Amino acid sequence: MRVLLDTNIIVDVLQKRQPWYPSGKEIFAAVAYQDIIGCITAKQASDIYFFACRQFRGEPNIDTKARKIMNNLFALFELIDSRGIDCEMALLRENGDFEDAMLIESAIRERIDCIVTRNPVHFKNSPVAVHDPESFAKWLKR
Repeated sequence: MRVLLDTNIIVDVLQKRQPWYPSGKEIFAAVAYQDIIGCITAKQASDIYFFACRQFRGEPNIDTKARKIMNNLFALFELIDSRGIDCEMALLRENGDFEDAMLIESAIRERIDCIVTRNPVHFKNSPVAVHDPESFAKWLKR
C-alpha cells in the first residue's frame, strides 16, 4: 500500500508536536518496517526543509541539521515528483487549499492508495481515500 503523508504529519513527527506525535510515529514505524510505502512529494520536500530550518533557528549549522533530516526522510520515504500538470489540475479542482489540491493531483497521477492528513476536510472532494493519522494508525495495528 502506497500512502502519501501530508506535510503536517511529517512535521508533527520531526518536531514531536503533541497530541499528534504518537500516531505519526506509528505511521513512520510502519514505513520503516515496510508494512506500507510512505510517500512525500518533491514540493513537500521544500516545505519540510523550511520547517526543519525553522526548528533549529538560533542554533549553529542549521543547514547541516536540516539536510540530515532530509537525507533521513529520503531514505525512509519514496519521493514522488511534483509536476506541472499537478499544478494545472489543482487549479481546476474544487478545493479551498491549492497545496492540498496539488497533493490530491499527485496522488491520482501516482496511483497512491490513500492520503493521511490532520485536515481531512481539506480533502473532502478527493477521489483518493483520505484518513486522519489516529484512525490510520489504529488500522495499521489490526
